[in-house]
Amino acid sequence: MPLLPNSRTEPDGSAVIRVLSYNIRSMRDDTDALARVIRACAPDLVLIQEAPRFFRWRKKLARLARASDLVVVTGGATTTGPAILSSLRAGIERTEDVLLPLTPGLHRRGFATAVVRFAGTRLGVLSCHLSLQKDERYDQAGLLLDRLAGLGVEHAIAGGDLNERPDGPAFRRLAAGLTDCRAAAPWGGEHTWTPADPYQRIDAIFATRGIEVLGCGVPLEQPGVTEADLRAATDHLPVLAALRIPAG
Repeated sequence: MPLLPNSRTEPDGSAVIRVLSYNIRSMRDDTDALARVIRACAPDLVLIQEAPRFFRWRKKLARLARASDLVVVTGGATTTGPAILSSLRAGIERTEDVLLPLTPGLHRRGFATAVVRFAGTRLGVLSCHLSLQKDERYDQAGLLLDRLAGLGVEHAIAGGDLNERPDGPAFRRLAAGLTDCRAAAPWGGEHTWTPADPYQRIDAIFATRGIEVLGCGVPLEQPGVTEADLRAATDHLPVLAALRIPAG
């Protein structure tokens, strides 16, 4: 399997970036293995789900970022879980943490959002963790599309734990308005849950139509990523995408 291209800036000002989406289960597992997986993927952006939300949550997320050679952009307890990390290559223009409407009896959800710059490009970014309840999940997919459109940028990406397979209504709603990166350019593994016996794809990265997808999937053969670390790090497998963002 060929490797994904490394991050770079093209002569025309466009940017090739690596984006990782990862449910880290509140860092309740092997955090050293988690950091090794993230670091080996060499991401420019990490879309986190289930970031720490309780005691000293900021310190825990900052510690993971440092161990992964990244910085915290936004999110965490302020979004009930989603967060964004980035490399120093990203210039942060603005951030916003969004809480979604609360359905009584269900866990409240949120979006971590940002607008960032890579060289001559400008990119909207959103990390999400959709509901376990089917109808609420479908509504949240619509809110996600609205939020991306409201970022005021031509190019944007969204990723996260959708709690739904590609044939589900919420997943299909997102794929109708955005590019499902794995479907556009399959690379690596497909299924993201569970690490011990992966049998379904419920985590994904999406991009607006002008973004070129160079490859996307579970980084099973990425140098430095071991099966032992993937199993020990958390209860989901990560999704890694290489994208070319046009200059703006």
